[in-house]
Amino acid sequence: MHIIKITKDKKRFLDLLLLADEQEDMIDKYLARGDMYALYDGDLKSIGVVTKEDEDVYEIKNIATYEKYQGKGYGKQLINYIFDSYKDKCKTMLVGTGDSPLTIPFYESCGFVVSHRVKNFFTDNYDHPIYEGGVQLVDMVYLKKTFT
Repeated sequence: MHIIKITKDKKRFLDLLLLADEQEDMIDKYLARGDMYALYDGDLKSIGVVTKEDEDVYEIKNIATYEKYQGKGYGKQLINYIFDSYKDKCKTMLVGTGDSPLTIPFYESCGFVVSHRVKNFFTDNYDHPIYEGGVQLVDMVYLKKTFT
C-alpha cells in the first residue's frame, strides 16, 4: 500500500470524489486549492482532499473509498496518513459531514470529536436532496481533531 500526492489533473478522480460529495460544482469550490492524496493497494482504493482554512486549521473536504473496498481500513489509513502529514503545521483538523449514523461513528473512530453544526447546509447548498442511510442530510456536522 502506498499514498501519493496528486498535483495535476485532479478531476480525473471525479468518479471517486463524487462518492463523498455528490455535486460537482461543490467539489470545484475546493479542489484546486486543496492537497489531494490517493491511496493505492494494487489499484486505487481511496482519495482525500485537504484544504487550509486558517493559520493552524486544515479541513478534510473529501475522503472517499470505492464502495467495493469500504470497510477494509483504507479510509482510516488515509486519514492517519493525513494526520501524520499535517500534525506539525496544524493545530486543528476539521471534517464536515452530514448528520449520518454511517459517517459520524467512522470519524469518531479516527479520533475526531463533534465540534459544531452548520444549520441547513445541505438543503441550502445542494441542488437536490441528499440521503445517507435512508436519512435526508440537512445540517453539516463538523468534527475536529486537535494536535498538541
